Amino acid sequence: MRTKSRRSRTTAVGVTAALGLGLLTGCASSTGPGKPDREITVWSQENLPDRMAVTQKIVDGFEERTGIKVHLVGVDEGQMPQLIMSAAASGTLPDVIGAAPMGQVWQMYSNGLLNTEIPKRIIGELGRETFNANALDLTSDGGTSLGVPSDAWLQLLVYRKDEFDKKHLATPDTYARAVAAAKSLTGKGGYGISAATDPSDAFTSQSFESIALANDCQLVNDRHEVALESPQCETAFRTYDRLARDYGAPGTQTVDSTRATYFAGRSSMIIWSSFLLDELAGLRKDALPSCPQCAKDPRYLSDHSGIVTAMKGPDGTEPAQFGEITSWVTTKTAETAASREFIEYMMGSGYESWFGMAPEGKIPVRQGTAEQPGRYLDAWRHSDIGVDGKKPFDQVYPAGLLNQLAEGVSHMRRWGITQGEGALVGATNGELPVPKAIGAMTGGQISPSEAATEADDEVAALKKSLQ
Repeated sequence: MRTKSRRSRTTAVGVTAALGLGLLTGCASSTGPGKPDREITVWSQENLPDRMAVTQKIVDGFEERTGIKVHLVGVDEGQMPQLIMSAAASGTLPDVIGAAPMGQVWQMYSNGLLNTEIPKRIIGELGRETFNANALDLTSDGGTSLGVPSDAWLQLLVYRKDEFDKKHLATPDTYARAVAAAKSLTGKGGYGISAATDPSDAFTSQSFESIALANDCQLVNDRHEVALESPQCETAFRTYDRLARDYGAPGTQTVDSTRATYFAGRSSMIIWSSFLLDELAGLRKDALPSCPQCAKDPRYLSDHSGIVTAMKGPDGTEPAQFGEITSWVTTKTAETAASREFIEYMMGSGYESWFGMAPEGKIPVRQGTAEQPGRYLDAWRHSDIGVDGKKPFDQVYPAGLLNQLAEGVSHMRRWGITQGEGALVGATNGELPVPKAIGAMTGGQISPSEAATEADDEVAALKKSLQ
């Protein structure tokens, strides 16, 4: 899969198996820092062929500069929990893992598989002030840095600004405005919104969480109790049901079908990740916009779409932004010096090439250097987006949007992470209790309140299994 907002169903198998990881880590034949042989193994979850090629080029430059040998291995995000479990049991953990999402990082940390001294030193040497403060907070357990945060993607609500303007509709940045717009724009073969309902994909959970956070619906409360039956969450489930079932296309909506419907001009809004932006501009041949106006103007949708990065519900105190931060992490058996040098290189000399692979979904969370505080964000704005056709990001989208994306990292919130329940977050990404409830709800099998109860019960059972 191309985007970090997609996962295959195999994730569930991997995470379920990984819940028993703590029982296996003690069996590993290797513990403590690896021997300093100047040779490291790096797993990268940026495993698509074009991205592996870019990464290998960066690695070649690192090897030439340092003399350190790097064995680069591409790993699918959905298979990571299984592979980590197997590697821990056999004593063959990699030294470094790249593009690791927050839930996954917390799972490894909770099972004692990470070296957290290395990222602490790296962040200190690079300068804490050069990183986005919220990114550091979200990838830390109090004062312990779990990894080195590298880049982020944001969940967006993209809407047809031209259609909104025709009907004098307000920007859909609140529950009320989004529902009113969806209702107004549904009819004559068109739908108000494209929102995921697939019970077997974490993309559905991500889509719902972006709406739920807007109403201050939390996975767990400050007492670490599962809180999906709260009034705020029931309102979130009810609103998502209205949007997806009443004003969305019939049938199960997936990561691909939601995009296809919006690209065909058959829906007026879509909930998707920022990885959509290059495709929206007609820069990827296997996902081209196909709206009636797009045949003559491939950039019609990008030029006539508005973007909401944060929404507010009736119970929310402020607009909320959902997204993902991926990090470089080091395992407990990592060769300390070589691993540190490698990550510092990837966050320095190789950084612009790393986030330049897909700038629409790799917003740099290290903003610059001590000498050039805005260096990396400036480079990101000028980076080329696209797969088959490439154009500078800031020539395709206005500066205001790019500023929204960069600033969105500072406002990003996530279920469970700030409450220290990252391992639970990782487990839910495998067992998918929220997507299952969403699928049943939007399929008409259960009510929104029943969906909240079902999700709450399943997450509570998962939480108990982790204790």
